[in-house]
Amino acid sequence: MAWFVKIEAGIVDKSTFDKYVSAHKAYVQDLIAKGHQARSGYWAERGGGMLLFQAATMEEAQALVSQDPLVKNGCVKYELHEWRIAIE
Repeated sequence: MAWFVKIEAGIVDKSTFDKYVSAHKAYVQDLIAKGHQARSGYWAERGGGMLLFQAATMEEAQALVSQDPLVKNGCVKYELHEWRIAIE
């Protein structure tokens, strides 16, 4: 499986964003349970974050990201990239 990174920036007010944080956490836990090795976090200065996960293809990665409650509810704009590990 390849690694993918979703880099996101919030585009709604904090109260709207916060409505979907619990659902986002459950979504990430589901990705972990399904073997996608997901990790999610936010920038210390706020306003955005990152999701790192594995998927078989870019198409699968896009499909997974489209199910993120923060994406589905228009809370973030994001970029999705395949990440290639150079040194382990």
